[in-house]
Amino acid sequence: MSPIETQDIMSEDITPAGDNDGMKLVPVAESIRYRKRAQSAEKKIEALTEQLAQAKSQTSQMSDQLSDIQAEQKLMRQLAAAGAVDLETAVLIAKARMQDESEADVTGVIEQLKKEKQYLFGGIGGAMTAKKTAGARDRVTNNQTILERAAKKAATTGNRADLHEYLKLRRNFL
Repeated sequence: MSPIETQDIMSEDITPAGDNDGMKLVPVAESIRYRKRAQSAEKKIEALTEQLAQAKSQTSQMSDQLSDIQAEQKLMRQLAAAGAVDLETAVLIAKARMQDESEADVTGVIEQLKKEKQYLFGGIGGAMTAKKTAGARDRVTNNQTILERAAKKAATTGNRADLHEYLKLRRNFL
C-alpha cells in the first residue's frame, strides 16, 4: 500500500454517517470541567444531607429534653403545693416511681409518697416557707412594734420620761 492509499483509508469515516449527525461534540477539557463541577455538587449534596440528619437528631433530642424538663417542673410545682419539705428528695423519689410504672399519674404518685414517706411533707397542705433563724430577725416589724408601743405609752400617760424614751427609740430606729 502506498502512503496515499493509507491516507485515504484513515480519512474514511468508520462510523456510519447517521450516528453523530445530531450530536454536538464537546471539547475534552470542558467535559472534564463539567464532570468536576458535577462531582463537587454531589459532595455538597452529601454534606448537606448529613447536616440535615444531624439537625433533625438534635431537634428530636432537644424536644425530648424539653418534655422531660416540663414534666419535672410540673412535678416540682405539685410537690411544692402538696407541702414537700425536702423538694429535691421528693422529686427524685417521684421520678423513680414514675419511671417504673408505664402510666403513672403525678397526683397518684404524690398521694402515695405522702402516705409512705410522711417525713418529706410538712403538716400543712399549703406552700411551706422557710423559717427564720434566731440571728435573722425581721427588724422593721419588731422595731416598728417597739416604737409604736413607746409612742402609745407616751401619748396615753403624757409622762415626760415616756416621751423622752419614745424620742430616743425613734432616733435610734429611724
